[in-house]
Amino acid sequence: MNHQHPTPDLRAYLAGSWNVERTLLDRASGTRGTFTGVVRYSGNADGGLDYREDGTMHWPTHSGAAFREYLLRPGAGPESMDVFFPDGRPFHVMNFSEQGHEDEHWCDPDDYRVSYTYEGPDSFSFAWDVRGPAKDLLLESHLKRQK
Repeated sequence: MNHQHPTPDLRAYLAGSWNVERTLLDRASGTRGTFTGVVRYSGNADGGLDYREDGTMHWPTHSGAAFREYLLRPGAGPESMDVFFPDGRPFHVMNFSEQGHEDEHWCDPDDYRVSYTYEGPDSFSFAWDVRGPAKDLLLESHLKRQK
């Protein structure tokens, strides 16, 4: 059986700028919000990518500018990348393969589960399912490459 990876070179696939639309749902309260902005994946010195997200968040208790940053380093193979927090702590593995598109991160006392979906050469999405004593969130992000 041929298990082709939709992104045989994930670093090359991600490099560049993407428009991002994210929906935020607090399942406990029913509260909904959005984040709209741009994600930039730019090459860095260690052969990985710097992730920078800038945009506007709309949430009932906060609306305004928001950003986040991560570091992506080469993973086990060219089809995956290891994602780290800016301070170097490991976060999760990013991969679009059938076997590897899901991962999780334990952030005591919360459990973060991510699922990546390849939608084509210029589009992908990912969803975070966050559960814990004080959290029950679903964060769904859709990215489209800027032309």
